[in-house]
Amino acid sequence: MNSSTHQELVSFIWSVADLLRGDYKQSEYGKAILPFVVLRRLDCVLEPKKKEVLAAHEKWKDKPVHHEFLLKASGRSFYNTSPLTFERIGADPSQAANNLGHFINAFSDNAREVLEKYEFPRQIQRLDAAGLLYQVVGRFADLDLSPERVSNVQMGYVFEELIRKFSEISNETAGEHFTPREVIKLMANLLLAPDEDSLRGPGVIKEILDPACGTGGMLTEMHDHIKALNPDARAVVFGQELNPESWAICRSDLMIKGQSPENIRFGNSFSDDRHRYGTFDYMLANPPFGVEWKKVKDDVEAEHELGASGRFGAGLPRINDGSLLFLQHMISKMKPVKLDEEGEKRGGSRIAIVFNGSPLFTGAAGSGESEIRRWILENDWLEAIVALPDQLFYNTGISTYFWVLTNRKDRAHEGKVKLVDAREHWTKMRKSLGEKRKEIGKEQITELTRLYADALGVAEDPEHPLHGKVKVFRNEDFGYQRITVERPLKLRFEVTEETLVELAAALDKGKTTAKYEQKAELVDALRSLVGGEPCFKKTEFADRMQRAFAEGGISKPSTPVMKAVWNAVSVRDPEGEVQKKKGEPEPDPDLRDFENIPLDEDIDLYMEREVLPHVPDAWVEYAKTKIGYEIPFTRHFYVYTPPRPLEEIDAELKELEGEIQRLLGEVTK
Repeated sequence: MNSSTHQELVSFIWSVADLLRGDYKQSEYGKAILPFVVLRRLDCVLEPKKKEVLAAHEKWKDKPVHHEFLLKASGRSFYNTSPLTFERIGADPSQAANNLGHFINAFSDNAREVLEKYEFPRQIQRLDAAGLLYQVVGRFADLDLSPERVSNVQMGYVFEELIRKFSEISNETAGEHFTPREVIKLMANLLLAPDEDSLRGPGVIKEILDPACGTGGMLTEMHDHIKALNPDARAVVFGQELNPESWAICRSDLMIKGQSPENIRFGNSFSDDRHRYGTFDYMLANPPFGVEWKKVKDDVEAEHELGASGRFGAGLPRINDGSLLFLQHMISKMKPVKLDEEGEKRGGSRIAIVFNGSPLFTGAAGSGESEIRRWILENDWLEAIVALPDQLFYNTGISTYFWVLTNRKDRAHEGKVKLVDAREHWTKMRKSLGEKRKEIGKEQITELTRLYADALGVAEDPEHPLHGKVKVFRNEDFGYQRITVERPLKLRFEVTEETLVELAAALDKGKTTAKYEQKAELVDALRSLVGGEPCFKKTEFADRMQRAFAEGGISKPSTPVMKAVWNAVSVRDPEGEVQKKKGEPEPDPDLRDFENIPLDEDIDLYMEREVLPHVPDAWVEYAKTKIGYEIPFTRHFYVYTPPRPLEEIDAELKELEGEIQRLLGEVTK
């Protein structure tokens, strides 16, 4: 099938969608038309063996081996036992809905499940109620999608084109189910670039997983890329998807291409891992940005408690963003690495995932996010992060990043992470699609692929034209020690009218102090100290209070009452007395500070250089020191732009003032 025939098919199917105008919103066309494409393709594929299947069905329908014999008769991974055809269904408008329902129910379970996930029965009822069903069936009956006319590969291209077109006119949901093709292509290029030579060898079998596969675009691109490198290679795709319609599209896409759909599983990857015991050569995903995992909280936390035996042992991110859960899930499915006789790594896996900026830096030292980053970097799995242009996706204009990970880095990359700035590698689209206003062109994909492969050399070559777009760091460069810097609590002691008001309120509120019967007398006794000189010695002020209590007839107050009193009469003062507990200075929570210092820097030397010259009485609470990891991508590529000269700004302001005066003059004429 040449390109014109390809376009003819897409145009024909699109013209069928035009029948829905008025009864369907444009954004709903795909829900009705895509399952019809699937249904017609499956019907055409089964047509040559229809008689054999019907005969086998009649012969074995009451036998345990019924299913196996029907599969054998059809020669496919699915079958249909109905004698109905599209032509017969469309020929009787009054029975079109019933006949189509019987036709669908006669499919094998694996095919029928796909159509049910499309909610096809509901679409049939809606089309029938609008008087459109027999027309749509009739139009598809005229469409020959037999393998003799349209090969599996060609049919896949047609179906993907339809998915793209329906996604683009449904801007409000396109980003949930469809990743722009050029983004996927670049992602596949970066993932496969180091392995291209080995992929061209004989006997290549590679398994690919997308745990949030949507409509399957990433799996398709990876499959096609490997086959383009080596037509004899076997690329086996696996996926899991939570959205039923997206799952149905992905699975039916594989059925249309003649591949086994069984590897595309339905369900939540966090709580119901349908590939629990699988490991894969390549994994890639574009999970929803900022998706919360509250609904599966119990399952995720239970697996976290398993530690290294579970998928989420490294840490749990905040409940409103499960991005790093997806990454941990993928890492758990990496194939083990073995060393050959020459010490080279064999086996292992490569991973690519799309994130927004949050996983780079969200979470302080000790938080779930920081611990996950720490786990990844200390295991030397992070190969690179690539910053992409903004406005690339349909439903968001935010900046996005590729994370590329592997457990088989070559020797040159061991202990290192590449940061690649691709934010300026884009072209403006002629027509925006939702939030998508930019795209990465073919030449730019080629340039970025080459830049990624040569990143270490480019980073070392100041003369390279793209030198400023690449930086290489050691893993430990992203780590830091978060130290707690304490300063002593310094107090003076005095009684004012405000102090007494505060004390009276505190005594009324406390569970223990509210029962104290001498509240009023105690406050009156302390009133005798109002106006006195502030005291800078706690012991001296304690003597003053004891004398005041004695003169006021106050018996010794309880510990909670005295605590309330001391809280009221104590005032923070830089010149005050240093308070001590068990002979050690008591830290002042209000003066507590935190410092992030490089992982490989000595804490004491840092304090001597950066802190003690300004606050000599400060100290480090070593027991509270935490290790954190973050990847401040933007900071590393920040280029300082000096402000314009004041003279230039003044001149511009004067020019504007003159223009305003001129306009005002014209208005008043």
